[in-house]
Amino acid sequence: MRAEDFMLPCPVKKIFGIECLGCGSQRAIIMVFEGRFIEAFQLFPAVYTLLLFFVVLILNFIDKKRNYGTFLTFLAAVNFVVMLISYFHKHYVL
Repeated sequence: MRAEDFMLPCPVKKIFGIECLGCGSQRAIIMVFEGRFIEAFQLFPAVYTLLLFFVVLILNFIDKKRNYGTFLTFLAAVNFVVMLISYFHKHYVL
């Protein structure tokens, strides 16, 4: 079995026929775990900020002594900006 067999389909792409801001994220995360770092970034430039966000989110649940809320908000904002820039670059510049 391949990892692609377990990926969730994008409802926006399925309904409207256009990619959403997160399209490619699942495949890019798999590429990172396979060691294909450059290909992952080319497919979904926000992959590394997204992974960092998830690591800090997990830390937030594990380490109750520290407050990661402000840092999580910052990472979410950075991730959203990177996703927006890459989306518009991919669809309107290239």
